[in-house]
Amino acid sequence: MLNEPRNESASRAAQSGGDEHCVYKNVARLLAEEPQLEAVAFQPSNQLLSIATIGSDRGQRIADRVSEAVAERQKQCGMIDASGNCEQCGEPPSRKVGDANVVVKEVLGSTVIEKLTCRTATRFWKWNKVRWPRTGCCAPAGSAVDPDEWKRLAVLAGLCLFFGLSAVAAQHFGAAHSLVLVLFGLSYIVGAWDAAAESWQRLREGDLDIHFLMLAVAVGAALIDAWSEGALLLFLFSSSGAMEHFAGARTQREIGALLRGAPKTATVLQNGNEVERAVESLHPGVQLRVRAGEQVPIDLRVTRGESACDESNLTGESRPMPKQPGDVALAGTLNVWGVIDGVALRAASESALQKIVKLIEQAQHLKAPSQRFSDRFGTRYTYLVLAICTGFFMVGWLAIGWSPFLRSAGQTSAFYRAMTLLVVMSPCALVLSVPSAILSAIASGAGRGVLFRGGAAIETLADVRTVALDKTGTLTEGIPTLVRIDTFKGDEAAVVAAGYNLARLSHHPLSRAIQKIGAQRAVAVEDFTHAQSRAGGGISARRRGLLHVLGNREFVRTAIAGSLCDASRAEDHDVAEVWVAGPGFCGRFLLRDQLRPEARAMLDQLRRAGIRTVMLTGDRAATATLIARAAGVDDVQAQLSPEDKVAALQALKRLGGKVAMIGDGVNDAPSLAAADVGVAMGARGSDAAMEQAEVVLMNDRLENFVTAYKLSRRAKRIIGENITIALGTVIIMALLSITRGIPLSLGVVAHEGSTVVVVLNSLRLLFVRTPV
Repeated sequence: MLNEPRNESASRAAQSGGDEHCVYKNVARLLAEEPQLEAVAFQPSNQLLSIATIGSDRGQRIADRVSEAVAERQKQCGMIDASGNCEQCGEPPSRKVGDANVVVKEVLGSTVIEKLTCRTATRFWKWNKVRWPRTGCCAPAGSAVDPDEWKRLAVLAGLCLFFGLSAVAAQHFGAAHSLVLVLFGLSYIVGAWDAAAESWQRLREGDLDIHFLMLAVAVGAALIDAWSEGALLLFLFSSSGAMEHFAGARTQREIGALLRGAPKTATVLQNGNEVERAVESLHPGVQLRVRAGEQVPIDLRVTRGESACDESNLTGESRPMPKQPGDVALAGTLNVWGVIDGVALRAASESALQKIVKLIEQAQHLKAPSQRFSDRFGTRYTYLVLAICTGFFMVGWLAIGWSPFLRSAGQTSAFYRAMTLLVVMSPCALVLSVPSAILSAIASGAGRGVLFRGGAAIETLADVRTVALDKTGTLTEGIPTLVRIDTFKGDEAAVVAAGYNLARLSHHPLSRAIQKIGAQRAVAVEDFTHAQSRAGGGISARRRGLLHVLGNREFVRTAIAGSLCDASRAEDHDVAEVWVAGPGFCGRFLLRDQLRPEARAMLDQLRRAGIRTVMLTGDRAATATLIARAAGVDDVQAQLSPEDKVAALQALKRLGGKVAMIGDGVNDAPSLAAADVGVAMGARGSDAAMEQAEVVLMNDRLENFVTAYKLSRRAKRIIGENITIALGTVIIMALLSITRGIPLSLGVVAHEGSTVVVVLNSLRLLFVRTPV
C-alpha cells in the first residue's frame, strides 16, 4: 500500500563530490540501481567492455545503460586511461568508488567492478561483451547530431549533380576531353567527400560498410570510362545520405521541442525578498515564486496560491491543470493565470522534463531485435556481396568469355557487369529499413505523449495479446478525495499531523492525497527518523524515539499492539482506508478515487482489437470488483502483494501471447519488469516505475495506451514493408543483372531509389498528425 519511501540519497551521494565525473562512480551507481547487473569489466587499452548479469539482459537494456554511462563520462573527460586510472585525477578506481558494497580488482589486465557476493553466486553470472562507446572527449553531454548537417550534405549532392551534368553537357557539345575529365573529377570529389571520410574511419577500425562499396563502384566506373554512371551513383548516394540526416534532424527537432524555451532563471524567495537565480543553481527545499505567464523553472510543490498550469508541451494534456497547495507543478509547464509559491522538490537536472529527455535519448540507442539482426546481417552481407561479385567477374571472364575490362563487340565487360551487380546487391536500404522507422516512431510518440524506450518496446508492444492494469492511479484517476477522517483515540489534529508527515515519505497516490490534505490545512512539517516500509503494507517511522505508523489496517494493528484501531471496516466499497497510529492517538482517512472517464472507452477499444484485459490490485476484493465492473475489465485479481502480481503475470504469460503491464507506482515496478512490456503512467509516476517501463504515457491519459499500441503496430508494419522493399529490390535487380545484364545507371537508380523510398516510408510515422 503506502510502501514507497524516498530512498534517493544513496544514488545522489554516488554522484556528488569533486569526482562526480569519474566513470567508476557511475558504474557503482548502476550496480546499485540494477538488481540484475553484478559486475562490469574494463580494458581501456583494447577498448573492451563487458558486463555480468543474473539471467538474460532482455533487449540489451542493461548493456546499453552501461555503454551510455561510459560514453557520458567520456564526454566529460572523466574516462579511464590505459593503466586503469581516472584520467581526471589519476587515481586508481579503488580510491574513486568508495562504496562498501562494491569491490574493485584487476583480473588479467581488466579492471573489474563487482558487487560484494559469495563465490558460489559468481557461477551463475552471465558475461556479455558490450560495445565500447565511440565518443570524443569533452563533447557536450547529451549532444546530438548537428540538425543542419543534412543541409551541408544536400549542398554537396547538388554540386555533384551540377558538375556531373556540366560534364555530360560538355561531352555532348564536343568540349575538350580534359575539361570533361575535370568536371567529372569535381563531381566525384564533392559527391564522395562525406562517404570517403566515413569509409576511411571504418577501414581504420577494420570494417567494410556500404560507403566502401559505393566508392569502389564509383572508382571502378571511372576506370572503365563510365564516368557518367559513377557520377550518377555518387549523386544519388549523397542525396540519400542527406535524406537520412534530414530524418534524424526531424526526429531531434521533435525531441528538442520539449526543452525549447525552458526558463534559465527563477525567482527565489529569500528572507522575504525576491532574488533572481540561475535554474542550474537551485537545490531541493528552496522557496520559489512563479507568476502568471511564466514557466515553472523546476519541479515544485505548491505551498501558497492557486492557478492552473498548461502541461501540453510535457504531457500532451490540452486543458490547463488546476494547482493549489499540495499539488505538484512540473518544470517546463506554463503558469496560466495565478501567482503560486512553492518548494523545490529536486534539482533541475533531475526534473520530470529532463528525465523525459534523457529517457528519449537513451531510447534512441536501444535497438529493436530486427535492427540488431539487420546490423549483423548487413555486416556479413557486405563481405558476401564482395565475394559474389568477384566470383561473377571471374566466371564471366574465364568461363563465359566476356571481355574482362573493356567493352567488346557491343558487349559490356565482365568488370562492368560485376560493378552493376555490386551496386544492386549493396545493403544500403536494408541497413536503414529498421532504424529509420524506429526513430520516426519514437519521435512521433513523443509528440503524442507516448515515450518508447527503444525499438524493442515498439516491436514487442505490437504483439501484445493481454494487458494487465493496476487500479489506483491507472484505471482510477489516482487523485483520491477525502470522504472523512475518523478518530478513535486522541484528537483529529494529531491524526492529520502524523498522517501528513508520514505520507511525505512516500510517493503512493494515497500518500499524495494525504499530503495535499495536510498542505491545505497548513500542517507543520515534522522530521521523522528510522523510516521503514513494507511492500503492500505501509510505512513506519519514529519521532523523538516514539513509533508512528501509516498504512492498511493489518499493518497498523501489527506494528502497534493495543492501538485501539479495531473499528469495523468502512461500509462503502468504493473508499480506501488509510490508518494512522502513534502514541496516544489512532484514526483513519477514508478516501475515494474516481474511475478515469476514458477508462471504459479505452478498454472497449482493446477488446475490439482482440486484447484481453486483467486488473491486478492490492485493494479489497469488493472495491476492486466494483471498479472492474464500471471499467469493463475482463478479469480481476484483488488483494495481491507485489510478489503476487509478479506471479499472476507469469501465469498470464504461460497462457500464450505477449503481456503488457500498466502501472504507476514503486509497488508496480516488479510487475513492470516481469511483463513482456512495462507501461508506466506519466510524468507524475514514480521514478522506479519509469525506470522499469519500456513505454511511458507522459500525459497520464490512459487512452494513450491505445495510441501507443496502434503506433507500434503501424511501425512494425512499416518495418516489414521496408525490409520487403529493400530485399525485393536486391533480389529482382540481382537476377536481372546476372541473367540479362542491365546498365549501371539503371542499377544505381534502383538501389538508391529503394533507399529513398525506405526513408520516406519511415517518415510517414513522423509527419502524420491525426490520431493513429
